[in-house]
Amino acid sequence: MTQRAFGLAILVLSGLQLMVVLDGTVVIFALPRLQDQMGLSSAGSAWIVTAYGLTFAGLMLLGGRLGDAFGRKRMLIAGVGLFTVASLLCGLAHWQAMLIAARALQGAGAAIAAPVAFALVATTFAPGKARNQAIAIVGSMVGIGSVGGLVVGGALTQLSWRWIFLINVPIGALIILGAIYCLADTGHHRVALDARGAVLGTLACAAIVFGATEGPELGWSHPAVIGALIGGAILLVVFVIAERNVDDPLLPWSLFDSRDRVTTFVLILLAGGVLGAMTYFVAQFLQNVLGYGPLQAGVASIPFTVGIGIGGALASKLAMTVAPRWLLFGAALVLAVGLLFGSTLDGEVSYLPTLLPLLIVIGFGVGVAMVVTPLCVLVGVPPSDIGPLSAVGQMFMNLGTPMAIGILTPVAVSRTLSLGGTTGKVSAMTDAQIVALGEGYTLVLAVCAGVAAVIGLIALTLRFTPEQIARAQHAQEEAQRS
Repeated sequence: MTQRAFGLAILVLSGLQLMVVLDGTVVIFALPRLQDQMGLSSAGSAWIVTAYGLTFAGLMLLGGRLGDAFGRKRMLIAGVGLFTVASLLCGLAHWQAMLIAARALQGAGAAIAAPVAFALVATTFAPGKARNQAIAIVGSMVGIGSVGGLVVGGALTQLSWRWIFLINVPIGALIILGAIYCLADTGHHRVALDARGAVLGTLACAAIVFGATEGPELGWSHPAVIGALIGGAILLVVFVIAERNVDDPLLPWSLFDSRDRVTTFVLILLAGGVLGAMTYFVAQFLQNVLGYGPLQAGVASIPFTVGIGIGGALASKLAMTVAPRWLLFGAALVLAVGLLFGSTLDGEVSYLPTLLPLLIVIGFGVGVAMVVTPLCVLVGVPPSDIGPLSAVGQMFMNLGTPMAIGILTPVAVSRTLSLGGTTGKVSAMTDAQIVALGEGYTLVLAVCAGVAAVIGLIALTLRFTPEQIARAQHAQEEAQRS
C-alpha cells in the first residue's frame, strides 16, 4: 500500500469513528437552545439523546453480523449513508417527533457502520507496522471525539443548533466517496443475523425508558405510561425466550457462564449509566443554572476528559500489579465522593476553585473504570472470542447512558416540580424556578453517587488476579495485531 493510499484509508476509517463519537456528545450542549426554540419538555430533551443511544447500542451487535453477511465495505457505506441522511433530517426538523425519529435513524446508521470500522482495519492494512499505526490512529478518535465534541458542539450551537447535525452531511459524503475508492472489498458468508432478537431487545428497552421518562409529566396512571412499562416488560420476556431458542443468538448464553464476567457486565452497564447521566445533567446545570453559553460550557467540561486520561493511564500500569477489585473499588469511591460533593452545588458556585478540580477528580474515577472493566471481560477467553466479547462489553456501556438518562430525568423533574419549579423554556423561568431546576439536577448527582458506591461494593466480589488481567491485555493486543 502506497503512503497516499494509507493516508486516504486512515482518513476514511478514523473520520467515521470520529463522526460517530462526536454525535454522541455534541448534541448535549445544544439541548438548552433546542428546548427554547422547539418548546421541548425535560422528557423531550432527554429523548433527543436517548433515541440515538438506544438504537446505537441495541443494534450494534446486529451491525457487526450484517458486515459478515453482506461485506464490511458495503455495510460501512450503507451505514454512513443512513447516518448522513438522518443527520440531514435532524438539521431540517421543525417539530419534536421528527427530530427524535431522525436521531433514532442516526443511531441505527452508526450501529451498522461503527462495528465494521475496526474490522476493516484488519482487511485494509497489512500486518505489522502499518496495521499497528492504523489501530492506534482509529482508536485515538474515541478520545479526540470525546474532547472535540465538547468544543465543536458548543461552537456550532453558537451559530445554530442545526449545524451540529448538518455538518455531518458533507463529512458523510466524503467518507462514502473515500470508502468506495480506498477500502478493499471483503468477502461475505452465511451467518444467522438474529434481527428479531436485536429488534425485540431494542424495543423492550425503548418502551421501558419511555414509561419511566414520561411518567412524571403525563402521570404514572396515564394509559401511555402504564402501557409502555407493561409492554416493555413483556417484550423483555419475549426477547429472553426468543434468544434461548435461537441456534446462534446475538448474546450467546455461554458468555454468561462465568460469574465474574456477568458481574463485570453489570459494572459496565452501571458505569455507563453514571457517566452518561453525569455528562448530560452537568451540561444542563452549566447552561441552565450557571448561565454559560454552549461554547463556554463545552470548554468548561474539558477538564473532565483530562481526568479520564490521567485515570486511564494510571490504571493501565497498576492493573498489572493490583487486583482489579481494589482498583475498581478505589475508582468508585473517588467517583462517589466527587458526585456527592457535586450534589451540594448551587447557582453561586465558582468555576476555577470548585468546578474545575471537581471535574478532574470525577473524570479520574471514570478513567480507571473504563480501562479495568474491559480487561476483566476478556479474562480466560480464547482469541476467537475477544472481538465478540469486546463488542458485548461496548454494547452494555452504550446502553447504560440512554437508560440512565431516561430513568433519572423523572427524578430531576419530580424534584423540580416539588419545589415549585417548571419544565420547558428556561428563558421564561423566574429566578426561583431556575433554582428549583438546579435542585433537580443536583439530586441526580446524589443518586449517581449512590450508584457509584454500589459499583464499588459489587466490584469487591470480583476474583480476577493481576496475572489474569495481564494475560487478557496481552491477548487483546495480539488479537488487534492479527
